[in-house]
Order: sequence, then structure tokens, then C-alpha cells
Amino acid sequence: MKIPCRLSGHLWIDVRMSECKKKNPKLLLVPKKTKSSMAGLLFPVGRVYRLLKRGGYADRVGPGSAIYLAAVLEYLTAEILELAGNAARENKKSRILPRHIQLAVRNDEELNKLFSCVTIAQGGVLPNVLPELLPKKTMSLKPPHKSVRSQEF
Repeated sequence: MKIPCRLSGHLWIDVRMSECKKKNPKLLLVPKKTKSSMAGLLFPVGRVYRLLKRGGYADRVGPGSAIYLAAVLEYLTAEILELAGNAARENKKSRILPRHIQLAVRNDEELNKLFSCVTIAQGGVLPNVLPELLPKKTMSLKPPHKSVRSQEF
């Protein structure tokens, strides 16, 4: 049998049925489980649900929509952070900068399409040099080495 409790951090006081017959039953505190932990997420499902309700996006908001949106946000964040971490490691840096996020997003085809209208502050631009501007390769004027034989017979 569970009895509601108003103690902070706990949702219920659990009373065992064997203890109910005694005069002073032992009360066990059961810690409160968040919606995020029940869904197996790190992002706050309760906060997303509250923001969906207060945002005026629809008259009614189902609880599954907040879980789904929190999962999508968590996935996108993990994907961007992984790619930005790789970019930071390539530049021999231990801290992710806006430049690394910019490089990560713009070098990934799907993320670039998703963030096509987004400007990342302090992100810079992608390095892009037109082939016409590169110096032309010169042919060597030396005769071929004597040890190299022609393949003609």
C-alpha cells in the first residue's frame, strides 16, 4: 500500500502489508522517478512538456510528444557534440569552440541541410580555395633517370 508523502525528493511512503497489522509500521521512502529516467533520457521531459504547453503550439499536448521531442533533441545534441569533438581533436584542442561546431555542421551533409539558414556566431567560414587560384604544377625539365628503361621493345 502506498501513501502520498510531501517530503521533498520522495513521492510515496511504502507501507508493507505485513507491517500494516502492527501498531507502528515501518515506513519506507521510495525515491521519486522523473519522466526522463523512466524514458531513459538525459534531457528533461517535464521541462519540454511544460514549454510545449505554454508555447501555444496546440490546444492539447500529449505526454508522448514531450518524450519524443526530448529524445530527438538529445540525439541531435549528441551527434553535433561528437562531430565537434572530432573537429577539436583534429585541431589539437581539448575544448570545443564555436569554430569546431561550425566545421562539424557544415561538413556533414544532413546537418548542413538542417542548419542551412543558421548562422553560428564566431564560427568563421569553411576553407575553400578555387582550383584556378592554386599555383600551377610545373613539369620537371630533367631528363629521365638512366636506370629507368622505356617499355618500348
